Amino acid sequence: MWNKFFIAFFGLLFSSTVTAQVVDSTLVEVDTLGMEEKVRYGENAISNTKALDKFFEKLYLLETAKTGKVRVVHIGDSHIQADLFTGVIRKNLQEKFGNGGLGFSFPHNLAHTNGSYFIRYSSNADWNSHKITKEKNGSPVGLSGISLTTKSKGFAIEVNVKDNNYQFNTLKIVTPNNASQFDVATSSKTIVLESTVPKKIVHKIKNGEAISTIADKYNVSVAQLKKANGLKSDKIRAGKTLKIPTNEMQKRNVKRSEFIPLPLTGDAYSHTFYSETMMDKIYLIPNKTASNFTLNGLIFERNEPGITYSAIGVNGAKASDYNKYPLFFDQVPSLEADLVIVSLGTNETFDKMAVLDYMNQLNTLLSNIRAKNPNVEILVMSTPPSLLYRRSLNRFADDYARAINTQAATVNHAAWDLFAIMGGMYGVNRNYRQGLMSGDKVHYTKSGYEKQGALFSQALLEAYENFKATKKK
Repeated sequence: MWNKFFIAFFGLLFSSTVTAQVVDSTLVEVDTLGMEEKVRYGENAISNTKALDKFFEKLYLLETAKTGKVRVVHIGDSHIQADLFTGVIRKNLQEKFGNGGLGFSFPHNLAHTNGSYFIRYSSNADWNSHKITKEKNGSPVGLSGISLTTKSKGFAIEVNVKDNNYQFNTLKIVTPNNASQFDVATSSKTIVLESTVPKKIVHKIKNGEAISTIADKYNVSVAQLKKANGLKSDKIRAGKTLKIPTNEMQKRNVKRSEFIPLPLTGDAYSHTFYSETMMDKIYLIPNKTASNFTLNGLIFERNEPGITYSAIGVNGAKASDYNKYPLFFDQVPSLEADLVIVSLGTNETFDKMAVLDYMNQLNTLLSNIRAKNPNVEILVMSTPPSLLYRRSLNRFADDYARAINTQAATVNHAAWDLFAIMGGMYGVNRNYRQGLMSGDKVHYTKSGYEKQGALFSQALLEAYENFKATKKK
């Protein structure tokens, strides 16, 4: 179908008034306005669903037995970081299978970037950050794709759940080499300290009073009274006040708040706090034995069966960026993923990366994930349609999508062709006019990401229903 489509398109192209200007050996600049009648939308279906059999089997057990959790991890770039696309998928899956918790979260605002709506973070300290998209500088960048570090020993991070659906019982803290760098507290204790301070006496001047009579009243000298109030003469005015110097002392209570650490348990990948009751607020505070503090991420779960859906995205990220940080892959097992979804490629298209080079980087990432998570299953999404620099057809995205679909069976991953489903190279302007894309013709609007999330949810659930139908035969 694709071959027929492109033959027909190029036949029209060379017989019409549309012109093409060669920019370089890999990119043809084309004015795509007026080409909307050429848009073809791919079938909304997941290919090579056999690669998801173990995941679907776990979904079936969750659905029928109503116990346990099934965990999904979605890794990507700016299309994922804001958690709009993934937030819809999480909601749809949890409505069907149960809400097992939010999954992975990170205080993006403390790293001065955008993040998910569901958790709000605040801190009394300044934090340093480093992203996988930057040159390596020794920063311990791990699971979040962004390191968050401080040397302050007086910090506190307040964690507030904004959506009651994601109140939690379990919090896992992920740090480099699983070091004990953080404690948690649910409240602070007020400590009262007693001290003695000079007694304060203030006299309000009445009509007819002289400074000498006031000094006699309090058994101090006029000179002492003038010094305590910065007076240069004996003149005073009724209605004003004078501070009376005295050697008398009085008691004063000084109150301060102190966080009381709660017990954590450790495993090979994280340190965990568990509460019998649901929580919507907690504090991260320094572990007194640590001198440097790095947070790679938090994992929130509920004490209920269901789905957790962890979104991990970094603005501007490429597969090669993740590949250069081994700590990222070392920490993925902390999420206990049954399914990993990968959504990358947009930023590689702007590098004009050849399809073979992109696929090598993508497959290296998949191999790195499997090496640390041998039982996980993987689904790869193609990048959504975009224009290069708001005008040029993104043929790289087209090439990447085709290559992902072609290799799915041999590399043993499922595939979802978001590129074709959203209209391919010629769907961008239509998507924009429908309010689905932003003005940069790369990113999507909230409505656009929500539509993509709804489409993927539909495709995944249909594939699952087909699995169940086959299972019953």
